[in-house]
Amino acid sequence: MYVNYMSMVDFGQLSIPRNKLGKPPRSANATPLIATPQKIDSSHVPDLFTPLTAGALSLDNRIVMAPLTRTRASDDGVATDVMVEHYAQRASLGLIISEGTFPSPAGKGFLGQPGLVTPEQLAGWKRVTDAVHAEGGVMVAQVMHAGRASHPDISGLPTEAPSALAIDGETRTAAGKVAYPVPRELTLDELPGIVDAFVTGSQNAVDVAGFDGVELHAANGYLLHEFLGATSNIRTDSYGGSPENRIRLVVEVATAVAARIGAGRVGIRISPERNIQSLIEDDRDDVIAVYGALMDALAPLGLAFVSILHPSPESDFVQDLRARFGGPFLVNNGFSDATTRDEAVALMADDLADAIVVGRAAIANPDLLRRWREDLGQNALVPATIYADGALGYTDYPAHGEAQTEQN
Repeated sequence: MYVNYMSMVDFGQLSIPRNKLGKPPRSANATPLIATPQKIDSSHVPDLFTPLTAGALSLDNRIVMAPLTRTRASDDGVATDVMVEHYAQRASLGLIISEGTFPSPAGKGFLGQPGLVTPEQLAGWKRVTDAVHAEGGVMVAQVMHAGRASHPDISGLPTEAPSALAIDGETRTAAGKVAYPVPRELTLDELPGIVDAFVTGSQNAVDVAGFDGVELHAANGYLLHEFLGATSNIRTDSYGGSPENRIRLVVEVATAVAARIGAGRVGIRISPERNIQSLIEDDRDDVIAVYGALMDALAPLGLAFVSILHPSPESDFVQDLRARFGGPFLVNNGFSDATTRDEAVALMADDLADAIVVGRAAIANPDLLRRWREDLGQNALVPATIYADGALGYTDYPAHGEAQTEQN
């Protein structure tokens, strides 16, 4: 049986102290995923494979599996057998972050997405976490409200967002591709309910579904990110306008979830300047002000980690955010190109991150830890199977020494 918690947070005016980390930039252009990584100086390797304590989470190594949308859940949002196998296969990684999982019916963003709402959904995730724990792994749930990146034909409810601004583009429903709708602007009276949804989903994730913690999804153009963005949030009340106002809901959510399950079990994901789903962050001064204020507000909470998706982790901007937060800082340095072993080791050796978040390489290599630790090469990703059905492109990638299954 799932639980419900109501949490109200009194969030006052924030000050934004300014500081600057004067670290020289390093060239770190991403390179495509390759079958056999280049040999590297072995003296750098232990940095990536040493343990990390992130709040209440104890990681055996610093390779983190990114939250990866794979659409393998059942129609009613329940984790399937193939999901149990998929996550358990990758349990040797230091931390697994689940695919984005909706904490309320209105937060569902796409078909095949799992939820944290019904008893059946929580029981399905418990099978996953039990399997991961049996293999010695650590796993957190990414709690995600899709916001305007949804459709009534997907969630069964009106689409909601900070402002009545539609995404320019289409989404996929059971009937095929359709234009994104103009969302309903959330009222001030409804925002405590959004906070409560994240609290309830996070509590359910830890207490019922067996996750070791949660990652709050404030990235990639979904609801929390929509409140941060100047092009998606044009409100004129206390949740819009200034950087302090636009970060307000994100900080309220993080504060409430941390109070409920413990700050050491809470991480947050951000993607400044990602420019996705019509959320454009091309005003650098505004981006610096918003994300600087956000890090300053989150720092006192003692969260387990911040995970950032940004193509230039060596930049003064990213490293300043890291300094402001002051805790474990997880870096994912690309989206269109996969992070290679060489890049991951170099990022650690250059002290640009506390752990490396890996997506595509983790999809294609269930034994990625061993492959990178022993420099064994790796499987190439088959992009056409990322959103296929069942085992194809999901659990059929071979471990080192196993025969490759033909993928079509």
